[in-house]
Amino acid sequence: MILYEYPFNERVRTYLRLEQLFRRLLELMTREAAIDHHFALVTMFEILEVASRADLKSDVMRDLERQKNLLDGLRDNPDIAQDMLEKIIGQLNQRYASLHAQSGKTGQILLEGELLNALRSRLEIPGGTNGFDLPAYFHWQHLPTEQRQEDLRRWGQCLKPLADAVFLLLGLLRDTGTPQKVAATHGHFQQALPSAKAYQLLRLRIDPALHLVPEISGNRLIVSVRLQHAELQGDHYSLVPSTDNAHFELTLCA
Repeated sequence: MILYEYPFNERVRTYLRLEQLFRRLLELMTREAAIDHHFALVTMFEILEVASRADLKSDVMRDLERQKNLLDGLRDNPDIAQDMLEKIIGQLNQRYASLHAQSGKTGQILLEGELLNALRSRLEIPGGTNGFDLPAYFHWQHLPTEQRQEDLRRWGQCLKPLADAVFLLLGLLRDTGTPQKVAATHGHFQQALPSAKAYQLLRLRIDPALHLVPEISGNRLIVSVRLQHAELQGDHYSLVPSTDNAHFELTLCA
């Protein structure tokens, strides 16, 4: 099944972008080729761009605190596994403390080193990281794999508190949803949302064998899904509206 996710607000949209970048970074750091390590550094700089919003850190900390307050109210509830509850509350406290202990903007330390600062300034120039442009970086790329991996781990350590917090918050958000099987009629599905509940994330799973691409739109009152076929026309893929009836799984998370 292919999973599509659609955020209902800008905050969750930012979290999803950061999650994608953090997962890519973790994947690239474990590889051995110098080109993979180059794109690991490129990904770190992308994370800095997304995280450069002045209020992002406070948003994350506020969400961590809100989740903790919600879970605190479940203590002594006989229907809740208290050991698991205490574990999650402990994780929320730890993530909050780690972010609070960081001074300044996330990843600011990455911009203090000469090598990384020079690399970042050249990335906007096509081919601007050639050996004659950045000889020191070219030398770094020829260091032993283990040394490059260790450097990446050290440089990426300043991003870990934000990554851990985003992973936890999105995990808790996704756990609030209950999957339901729904049907699109003639390629279209629409569902009204209760005004008393503020949904933050939609998750849609669809069988890739159907060769359908969902176009999702929505707000706090209604969600709409239009299904399209991805068809190869000449040398390019085009999206063509589907008129087929199809089933998929829908999860709304609050």
